[in-house]
Amino acid sequence: MPRRSIHAPARAGALALALGLALAGCAASGDGGGSGDAAPTTAAPSGTSGTSAPPAAVASAGCGTSTQGAVTEQERTLTVADQPRRYLLTVPEAHDGTTPLPVVFDFHGLMEGAEVHAGMSQYSALAAEEGFVAVFPHGTGTPIRWNANPLATTNDDLTYFDDVRAQLAADLCIDESRIYATGLSNGAMFTSILLCQRADVLAAAAPVAGITDAEDCDPARPVPIVAYHGTADPILLFNGGVDTSMLGGGDPNAPTTTAPPADLEGEGYPAAVAAFAARNGCAPEPTDTEVTAEVIHRVYDCPEGADVEFFIVLGGGHSWPGSAFSKTIGNIVGPTTFDIDATRDAWAFMSQFTNA
Repeated sequence: MPRRSIHAPARAGALALALGLALAGCAASGDGGGSGDAAPTTAAPSGTSGTSAPPAAVASAGCGTSTQGAVTEQERTLTVADQPRRYLLTVPEAHDGTTPLPVVFDFHGLMEGAEVHAGMSQYSALAAEEGFVAVFPHGTGTPIRWNANPLATTNDDLTYFDDVRAQLAADLCIDESRIYATGLSNGAMFTSILLCQRADVLAAAAPVAGITDAEDCDPARPVPIVAYHGTADPILLFNGGVDTSMLGGGDPNAPTTTAPPADLEGEGYPAAVAAFAARNGCAPEPTDTEVTAEVIHRVYDCPEGADVEFFIVLGGGHSWPGSAFSKTIGNIVGPTTFDIDATRDAWAFMSQFTNA
């Protein structure tokens, strides 16, 4: 079945050690390419922000001075809170040093790391095609992770995000009104932290398998969101909770067991999306559309520029929709759908919006 992109183009949990080992093994094998399925079909965007002329770009300090050429997943370093940090940077051929380009921050999941997640999402290939900058930040600690604790009084990962963004603004010609964030699992949780604490920076966000609501979330402005979650996620359960026993006792060759039946209107991830919709001023009752037999597209009626959407993958696992890489670790994370492509679809959604 061909994958579908619903929007027009141009636009934490804990995991067991088995997941980290399997991801690392897949990264070493170099198996991170496309799915090989037919090209996605497209439909008109459900967002409303495209009804008027877009605001002018907000050019960064590097516009007019940057000589940065095209690179793919080049390692960059910086120091944050006296700790060396790094990230991978993809700059497309479209970067001419004078035309401001959008930026997508793509945050890895627990134990993945930047290199592994770049293979998971394949945002570099799309960045080259669509003409935006892709950034794959790298967390800290053992296992590698993001501080997604909404109650933390200090969070060096927020400082790291700010510092990377400042480095990009100085070194490249970027559009500071079009900074987007996405991420998987623990990376989706950190994206949720950014939605609450860096809403003045983000133009839109796309958390995959891990959007998290915090009661004290008080964003500076409504940020458009498209979220993804599988009803059979064996790790971050669709209706809430974490179950590392679903990983087959840590044996990467053991199949996952069946997740509990999902309540599409219930607690957990449906409630988290609904909470963000309420903050954005959306009507409480969304509209559900069956995209395919595997995918439901939930759309809230929101004010212009505050869109909230949710792709519910029926029987989907703790996976990145459309990723062949996810499929290779299906015995751990569960099924991956190819009816939609979370990379292309999220970009199509996010790229409609600016924070200007």
